[in-house]
Amino acid sequence: MPPVNAQSPADKPVVLVTGIAGFIGFHLARRLLAEGHPVVGVDNLNDYYDVGLKLARLRQLGFAATDVEVLPGLAHARLAAPGLVFCKADLQDRERMAAIFAGEKPQLVVHLAAQAGVRYSLENPWSYVDSNLTGFMNILENCRQHPVRHLVFASSSSVYGGNQVQPFSVSHNVDHPLSLYAASKKANELMAHSYSHLFAIPATGLRFFTVYGPWGRPDMALFIFTRSILAGEAVEVYNHGNMKRDFTYIDDIVEGVWRVLNKPPRPDPGWDARRPDPASSSAPYRIFNIGNNRPVDLLHFIGLIEKSLGRKAKKVLLPLQPGDVAETSADIESLSRYVDFAPSIPVEDGVARFIRWYTDFYGQG
Repeated sequence: MPPVNAQSPADKPVVLVTGIAGFIGFHLARRLLAEGHPVVGVDNLNDYYDVGLKLARLRQLGFAATDVEVLPGLAHARLAAPGLVFCKADLQDRERMAAIFAGEKPQLVVHLAAQAGVRYSLENPWSYVDSNLTGFMNILENCRQHPVRHLVFASSSSVYGGNQVQPFSVSHNVDHPLSLYAASKKANELMAHSYSHLFAIPATGLRFFTVYGPWGRPDMALFIFTRSILAGEAVEVYNHGNMKRDFTYIDDIVEGVWRVLNKPPRPDPGWDARRPDPASSSAPYRIFNIGNNRPVDLLHFIGLIEKSLGRKAKKVLLPLQPGDVAETSADIESLSRYVDFAPSIPVEDGVARFIRWYTDFYGQG
């Protein structure tokens, strides 16, 4: 079977998306396809959360249901649909990833695949080393061996860790992570910078802030709260409800990724090694926050879910959990200047859209 870029529409570059069966990867792939880009997706379909939801996303992207259903039982697989290829592979599999880069020839890479979750990193730390460190090393090496125009990779707001200065700015120090997940994401930023410096790979890291919306992850707050309220179960509210999150709707995230992807960084001629700015470099490397810039009280967020569902939540107030932080708030000024990014979906609309999707998908209207 020929590579997906054998007949690229309008000669648009092939985009490799890791984590394509995941929440953000799925939505980004839909946007890229709509823009006419050939897309190559990579995912290992692990069981960190419901594999059935991941398979449903792949069906939404256009793969045949009969082909998708057998994927969990296969170690490796390659499926093709119009303008789209899916490769089942582990990021840490050197030979498999090298073959994908060599065969599909992507010009742009969006690396979203990772072992996610702050609390889960306390239970299964080795999975973060395998996926987030070894896996990312594999991406970097393949971008070196098969030169690409731009590598965009997912970082996280969790890198701010013990920093208490709000809003979080990309110029702030991020040397005090509070979880292994956060440490792995900080390590990704450092690894990417070294490869950008050594091999002139244009690389941009995006620190995502609490992404939510339809087709979201079941381990995220909105999904958990909705499921619990509908089941009549208690909602666990940490830090006794004294929490704020910069909830960012998925469409705004995809718009930001899309804009950044189309603007590879160049070396910053004003970068001063005596007063180094951690968000830029003398290499073609940049770091940005991507958030809503409007932190929301957790109890207000739960109230919006209650309003959309027409049901009240039973709340159990609990202490702050290890590795967690009480507040996140994104300073997005540099991203706004760079690509004219401006989030447009208020949390009231975003929660309502998620609830409509959830009740339709799970038949709980």
